[in-house]
Amino acid sequence: MASLDRVKVLVLGDSGVGKSSLVHLLCQNQVLGNPSWTVGCSVDVRVHDYKEGTPEEKTYYIELWDVGGSVGSASSVKSTRTVFYNSVNGIILVHDLTNKKSSQNLYRWSLEVLNRDSMPTGVLVMNGDYDQEKFADNQIPLLVIGTKLDQIHETKRHEVLTRTAFLAEDFNAEEINLDCTNPRYLAAGSSNAVKLSRFFDKVIEMRYFLRDSNQIPGFPDRKRLLGGTFKNLHYD
Repeated sequence: MASLDRVKVLVLGDSGVGKSSLVHLLCQNQVLGNPSWTVGCSVDVRVHDYKEGTPEEKTYYIELWDVGGSVGSASSVKSTRTVFYNSVNGIILVHDLTNKKSSQNLYRWSLEVLNRDSMPTGVLVMNGDYDQEKFADNQIPLLVIGTKLDQIHETKRHEVLTRTAFLAEDFNAEEINLDCTNPRYLAAGSSNAVKLSRFFDKVIEMRYFLRDSNQIPGFPDRKRLLGGTFKNLHYD
């Protein structure tokens, strides 16, 4: 059997948001029974059919790189993490819907990856706005995933999901909210499954079909992001 072409997707977010459980669900279609802290980086592979059901259909490997650690880590730890950021084709940003800080920190995770050649400076904020000059010049597909949806009471879900929708808008990315202990959230034909497939298709297109694009990364719509300011998530 011929080897399959592959793409590399980083899975980033604070410790404890459920990245390992998410990756296991995406790759094995099973719930991870005993999740543990990721030390360094863990890699799993998902088989994806690009443009499934069309004449252009082709099977690819999606390498999901689950990067451990905290965005507030010391500079030495951040510098060590940068080895995982080479030759990246896509990024999944993961936050815990019950943890407001983890949502805010997605901006910092993205800055760490996209501005990896600069000296680590911790929190990059100027007068309450993120410094857009710190972003790289090129493009990379992004997907925002919120976990632990099951832990939000029904009466609070609309409020929480309305607030976190700003993340997807700021990153010009699609958004998926789910419970990693319930595979039905990614069931075939569901809106989440469609969004996920669309994201992986875009990652493959950027890697193999858009030869003029660079692998490493800026945001999908650089003009919109660099032309304005991020909508800050205000938490009182």
